[in-house]
Amino acid sequence: MNHPFQDMLGEATRLTQGGHLMAATELIQRALRGEGAPAPDQGAPPQRPGAGLVIDAQARVIDEPRPSAWQAPTDGAAPAPAPSTGAEQWLRASHSHQGRQLTYRLYVPPGAPGQSAPRPLIVMLHGCTQDADDFAAGTRMNQLAREAGVLVLYPEQVQHANAQKCWNWFKPQHQQRGRGEPALLASLTRQVMAEHGVDAARVYVAGLSAGGAMADILGRAYPELFAAVGVHSGLAAGAAADLPSALAAMRGGAPAGRASTPAPRPLIVLHGDADSTVHPANGAAVAGAALGGSAAQATAGRAPGGQRFTRSVQGASGNGAAVEYWQLHGAGHAWSGGSAAGSYTAPGGVDASAEMLRFFLSHRQPPSH
Repeated sequence: MNHPFQDMLGEATRLTQGGHLMAATELIQRALRGEGAPAPDQGAPPQRPGAGLVIDAQARVIDEPRPSAWQAPTDGAAPAPAPSTGAEQWLRASHSHQGRQLTYRLYVPPGAPGQSAPRPLIVMLHGCTQDADDFAAGTRMNQLAREAGVLVLYPEQVQHANAQKCWNWFKPQHQQRGRGEPALLASLTRQVMAEHGVDAARVYVAGLSAGGAMADILGRAYPELFAAVGVHSGLAAGAAADLPSALAAMRGGAPAGRASTPAPRPLIVLHGDADSTVHPANGAAVAGAALGGSAAQATAGRAPGGQRFTRSVQGASGNGAAVEYWQLHGAGHAWSGGSAAGSYTAPGGVDASAEMLRFFLSHRQPPSH
């Protein structure tokens, strides 16, 4: 990572800790565009207009040219990749644990000459009918992670485990530590950490819809592994115990269930209040379970692209974790601020990837872990 970017990221962290979240996000976006810090009297940078919502549709992928520095994708599963040698890579491999197997993609950003410091890792869990390439294209997380020096892991659900390629967040055997998909995903995360020299204090997990629900489960089942959690348009851990209760929760919302624990990780939640696939009450339930009844400070705002939002924030205090809850007004079931190159995206909205990256990098695993 170059020093100017590090300086700007440090300033963004300070802005976050001071409650200036939009200013922190704007600073990160300027850094990623290589524009440098704005002058005191300089206005907000121009944003491209939104391209409309893509919601409640079959998954689609529109190929975009990738930077020439990326390693060409391979066909099919491959052995686990060797540690990064400094070149930017877009890897495909497979992982097995407890008789289960999944394929994954891994983005490895270029390393600076002589760089040896451990780097952060974000685990990204796609929604139903999506795959790793689609999710990476739609969220643009790789582009954001490149300059920040962050690895991004995209596990892929296999179709024989779920016909719609959903993570099975609603089944009890996949809501527990040491079993099912949580155990498989935690094992994969640890493998990538070991192979690529990841900073164990800066490992994060985020997801969309069913992936968001599984991210909440992982954060609660493996608090020593994930320093913070991001849930976009998802449901609370333990909100359902079978398919009928899952459908009911998606239609009307459900509180966190017994799968949750009393020690949530720092959490950022984004949910559209016009979501007709996963009821907006679920986003409130995810955030509410983390808040534990504590009061949060709410502010209203509008993103540069015009997206209205209400952001509720609680800083870490006592035994409570830091929580951000973004209600995206008028938004449906889509990754806010994403690219039209992927499915389930809402270009022009609040930049969910940038907000998650900002939130994640401002948190580390406590020393006790």
